[in-house]
Order: sequence, then C-alpha cells, then structure tokens
Amino acid sequence: MVLAGGLARRLEGADKPALEFGGVTLLDRVIDACTEAHNVVCVGPIRPTRRPVRWTREDPPGAGPVAALAAGLELTEADDVLVLAADLPFLSAELVHSLWIHSAGHDGAVLSDREGKDQWLAACYRRDALTGAIDRLTAERGGSAAGLSLKRLLAGFDLVRVPDPDGQSFDCDTWEDVGHVRRLVDGGVADHRPPGTEPER
Repeated sequence: MVLAGGLARRLEGADKPALEFGGVTLLDRVIDACTEAHNVVCVGPIRPTRRPVRWTREDPPGAGPVAALAAGLELTEADDVLVLAADLPFLSAELVHSLWIHSAGHDGAVLSDREGKDQWLAACYRRDALTGAIDRLTAERGGSAAGLSLKRLLAGFDLVRVPDPDGQSFDCDTWEDVGHVRRLVDGGVADHRPPGTEPER
C-alpha cells in the first residue's frame, strides 16, 4: 500500500509523488521496489503509473494517514501489508523484502533511520493488527478515522526495527530535499546522506 496523498505544504503544494528523478516519478520509484507484491494499492489522487495498481481515496480526502490506511485495507486481503510513503526515492526491493522477512512473528517491522527514528510509512504490518487498531480507535471516535495519528494507532504494537544505514528511508519533504535527490540520482551516488552531508565527487 502506497500512501500518495498529502498536501506537500513544504513543497508549496506541488504534486510530490509525480516529481521525476532520472525520468522516473517518485511514485513509480516506490512501486518499483515492491517487486514481490501481488497487489499494489495506492491511496490518493489517481496518477499514471508504469505498473497496474488499484486506486482508492481516504474519506474525506486529506483526512490523514490512518484514514488512508483504512481505505487501502479495504482493497487487500493480504496477511502482511507493506505500507510505504510515496516519497521514498531510494527504497530498494531488497529492503522491502527485508521488512517482510523481519515482520514474521510480530505485529510488524519498520525501518529505523540513522538517528534511530522509526519510519512508520516504510514498514510491513500484519493486516489483523492494523485493522484491529483502526476499528478500536474509530469506535472511540464515533466511526471516523479522520485526523488520527499513526503514533496513536501503532502504540502497543510489537514492532521489529530494521536498521537503514544507507538512508533508503530518506524522504522528500522540501525543495532542498528534491535538489539533493536529483544531484545524487544524476551523479549515480549510492550513499543517500541527508542534505548538507553529500559525499564529495
């Protein structure tokens, strides 16, 4: 499941998933990393993709990631669900596979960046753990998932942290990030350091 909504406020409202790097959109780069997925669900405004996907939208549009998860889960019956943001330009199929492997026997597995921060939208979760938590929280809210936080949703989950030493969970939030990624893609650099720490070339 690729969450491809959001307002991209720090990109002045630009259509972030449609931004191209090396001739490939951010959205397609994330989808391309899901080589083992039998069913790819994208949540957000419909955009062209190189691979066939199923589209849906959170209700109401812009209601946040938990509402997007709830909408996407309605289009899949898989026991294990990869949940990925649409702005991860360096995500690899190998790392996606590692998330799935590490999630076995747990509620899920999430990438942990160099600072030890959990990347909840670069993860693999058990479907029943997600649906159970969403049902519980929405019941408390009168049936609405709008505005619920991922942190609250995942509280109490048994999660495995998968280290991400190469920075594959780096996401594009600002124009500085976009420029950084384009420099790395154009230069063929494999070490995805944050802006300001790029290796010299």
